[in-house]
Amino acid sequence: MQDLVTFYRDLDPELRGFIQTVARVTLILIVAWILQGLAARLIRLFRLYMSRRTEPDQVSRIETLARVFRNAAAIVIIVVAGMLILNELGISIAPILATAGVAGIAIGFGAQSLVKDFFTGMFLLLDDQVRVGDVVEVGGKGGLVEEVTLRFVRLRDMDGHVHYVPNGEIKLVTNRTRGFATPTIQITIAYREDADEALKEAKAVASALRADPQWAERITDELEVIGMDKWGDSSIVLLVRLRVVPPIQQWNVKREYLRRLKRAFDERGIEIPFPHLTIYPGQLKDGSAPPLHVLAKTS
Repeated sequence: MQDLVTFYRDLDPELRGFIQTVARVTLILIVAWILQGLAARLIRLFRLYMSRRTEPDQVSRIETLARVFRNAAAIVIIVVAGMLILNELGISIAPILATAGVAGIAIGFGAQSLVKDFFTGMFLLLDDQVRVGDVVEVGGKGGLVEEVTLRFVRLRDMDGHVHYVPNGEIKLVTNRTRGFATPTIQITIAYREDADEALKEAKAVASALRADPQWAERITDELEVIGMDKWGDSSIVLLVRLRVVPPIQQWNVKREYLRRLKRAFDERGIEIPFPHLTIYPGQLKDGSAPPLHVLAKTS
């Protein structure tokens, strides 16, 4: 050990200074790597702790926030480590910071939309408006949320297309999977059918669906009958709705209910109408109607 110290002291001062710089830079990189791993572990432990103590519907929010905090911590550690390394290499960071400040002002005017994206993304996360796994409509696009960052929201629609919506363009968020859902179902029947009978059958189908173990946990209440909504050109429109939890299951429940209702109407002989056309030739002054001439063509 003494020989090693003596050897180090006998080295050329420039070489000794180079070794010291390399050692300090290496130490900074090691500490930065340790801090990044420690931050990631602490955020992961915090996420697991909060997941066990919150409601199931809050887990996705915690996942989203943990991902954002992990990325933010990594950026801070990398920036600080980079500044320390530059200082060790003899590069003064004061001019760099001054230049960055002036350049930041100039860039800021051209990057207002980016700054707006970050501020909007921050409030989206803090207000818990969007979580990963939600079905939302933002910026004119709708789909399943796959990622939420401070800059954009990534959606995947029913066709599998991926949309990146900048947070700055989000002025209205329609979240279709928060709390519960009440899908409204339009039931059309022919004018000659009894509306009360059709609604009675609709209730029976909903009760059977709710009694099915496969669907029982998704439907929380009995079918709500809103009533007769309108008289169409060739049908009467009845409105009913179901209360579904979790809300993301609303589309599956609605499809299954319509499938069963169609079968029940077929079995009961309740007509689901198609457009009809009634020809009215008018009426003459004497009260008679002009004849309709039908031309029959024989082969």
